[in-house]
Amino acid sequence: MKHIFGCVLAGCIGLALALLLVPGVEVPGNMTQVIKIIILAGIVLGLFNYFLKPILKLITLPLRLLTLGLFGLVINMVIIWVVDVIFTPEINIIGLWPLFWTGLLVWGTNLVFARKRLRLKRPKRNRDYRDYDDYDD
Repeated sequence: MKHIFGCVLAGCIGLALALLLVPGVEVPGNMTQVIKIIILAGIVLGLFNYFLKPILKLITLPLRLLTLGLFGLVINMVIIWVVDVIFTPEINIIGLWPLFWTGLLVWGTNLVFARKRLRLKRPKRNRDYRDYDDYDD
């Protein structure tokens, strides 16, 4: 549950950063409409990243191995383009370079917010009384 929330949060923040930093990414309307659209598009982008991206990574594994993982950025760009097509009148990403920079920003926010944390578990110690050396009869 934490991972899906992280994907949605990363999608919202990545799209908001792209709107602020990348020329060519436009959301027309007043501020409340822009916030609503960014949140809805971020939720859709986060759900696509959570459910669709692992399947696309598996399908394109040979290309990712051949390009040393850089094809993952192309996968991000395709997912963002699909979200742009879904929200066509609301979100306008004009050109390939704004799509590239948006993909890079969303990739970075996914790296920070949606990363699965690996926790190393300590081995259980046997607490049987017969294992202690200082036991005297």
